[in-house]
Amino acid sequence: MTNSDPNAKPKMNFHVETSRVDSHTSLSRCKSAEIVLDTDMAGNPNAFNPAELLLSALSACIIKGVERVAPILHFQLKGIQVIVDGIRQDVPPKMESIRYQIIVDTEESDDRLRLLHENIKKYGTVFNTVAPGTDLAGEIRRK
Repeated sequence: MTNSDPNAKPKMNFHVETSRVDSHTSLSRCKSAEIVLDTDMAGNPNAFNPAELLLSALSACIIKGVERVAPILHFQLKGIQVIVDGIRQDVPPKMESIRYQIIVDTEESDDRLRLLHENIKKYGTVFNTVAPGTDLAGEIRRK
């Protein structure tokens, strides 16, 4: 079915290519960036495994969300840190729960921090992809 609305904004598309390097690592590429992945069954301490990549994607989504909404909200901050912890369920294998902390270096009020958090949750692509299938919860606080 085609979209008949001539004013409709085109959907964003993403493209990543990943290749096995050896029994220990793989390499993902997109745009002009690349990241080494831990695809070793015994683990590889020099690369992110798939679960760690998922948690990293969530933390990057949170920070990108702040970058997106801070100018709109006129929210002043000096820095931000996101800490994410996940617990894996074995059967079926999945992230059973994810907890996050958003630590913002700001002089903004607690109400403004809550507003920022609500916007992060509302507009985050990865956040909204992970949330329905995972016990996802976290907090935002001042540094």
